[in-house]
Amino acid sequence: MTVPQKLQGRLVTVFGGSGFVGRHVVRALAKDGWRIRVAVRRPDLANFLQPLGGVGQIQPVQANLRYPASLAPALAGSDAVINLVGILYETARQTFDEVHGRGAGAIAAAARAEGVGRMIQMSAIGAAADAPAHYARSKAMGEQLVRQEFPDAVIFRPSVVFGPEDDFFNRFAGLARLSPALPLIGGGATRFQPVFVGDVACAVAGVLAGRGTNGTVYELGGPEVRTFRQLMEFILDVTGRRRLLVPVPFMIARLQAKFLQMLPKPLLTVDQVRLLETDNVVSQQARASRRTLDGLGVTPRSFEAIAPAYLEQFRTTGQYARNTRFMNG
Repeated sequence: MTVPQKLQGRLVTVFGGSGFVGRHVVRALAKDGWRIRVAVRRPDLANFLQPLGGVGQIQPVQANLRYPASLAPALAGSDAVINLVGILYETARQTFDEVHGRGAGAIAAAARAEGVGRMIQMSAIGAAADAPAHYARSKAMGEQLVRQEFPDAVIFRPSVVFGPEDDFFNRFAGLARLSPALPLIGGGATRFQPVFVGDVACAVAGVLAGRGTNGTVYELGGPEVRTFRQLMEFILDVTGRRRLLVPVPFMIARLQAKFLQMLPKPLLTVDQVRLLETDNVVSQQARASRRTLDGLGVTPRSFEAIAPAYLEQFRTTGQYARNTRFMNG
C-alpha cells in the first residue's frame, strides 16, 4: 500500500487503542504511515499492538481519563486525536457519564490546550440527551463536550460493531453453546445494522487522510438491516445448533436484568434492555445527506460474509464440522 506523502511521519494519539475497535484503527493508521501513540491506563498491556506497524511506529503511553493531568503528555506534539474509549456497563469506578461524557470532554480540552489540529470522537447510533438509556445519554454528553472544544470534530455513530473479537455475535454464540434457549428481548423485533470493525477503521483513517467533512456526524451501518430475532437465527444456523428462541417482554427483561447486572461481568443490565427498546439503524437523514460509510468512500461489508469465519469455533466440532458436512455431501 502506498502511504500518502502528506501523512508520513505525522503523529496521532489514539485513546482506547488497545480495545476491540482500537486495534483495527491502529492497524489502518499504521498502514497509512502515521506515527501512533496509544493512550491507555496500562501501557504494558498494549504492547501487542507494536507488530502492527514498523519499528517504533506504535508507542503505548500511559493516560487515565480520571486524571486530566495525565492527558497532556499523551497529546503533546500530536497532529490529531481519536477517542475510542467506551464501556458497555457501569462499575463503581467507571460510570457512563465519567467515561463517555466528562472523559471525552477532558480529552478534547487537553487536546485543544496542546494545539492538536484534528479530533475524531466515537459515539453511537441513538445518542441523544433525551434517550431512554443512560448509555445513549452519556454518549450525547460526550458529543456536546467535545463540540465545545472542537466545533469541527468529526463524530462517528456506529450501529453494533462486529468482527473476530466482538461482544455481540461471540457473546450469543457462546450462550447458545451453554444454554438450551436464547432470549428474544422485546420479542426480538428491534432492528440492527451491524457494521464491520474493519470498515469503521477505514472510515477513521479516511477522515484523517482528508476525506469527509469537518464538524459532521457520520452514522455507520452495514449493508443489511436485521431484527434481533433474525440475528439470533443467523448465529444458530452458522454454528449448527438448535435452540429455542423465547420472547421476553421488555418489562420482564428489566426485572431479570436487575439481578443479572449484579454479576461481576453482567449478562444483562437494565440499561441494555432500554437500549433494545429503540432500533439501532442509520437514520434516513444520514442516508439522504450521505453521512454514511458510502459518503466516506467505504463500501460496507456484510456480516453474513464475514462472521461465519470466526463463529466456527462455536460449532460442536469447531471448524471441522463444516468440512465433515462437505465431505459427507
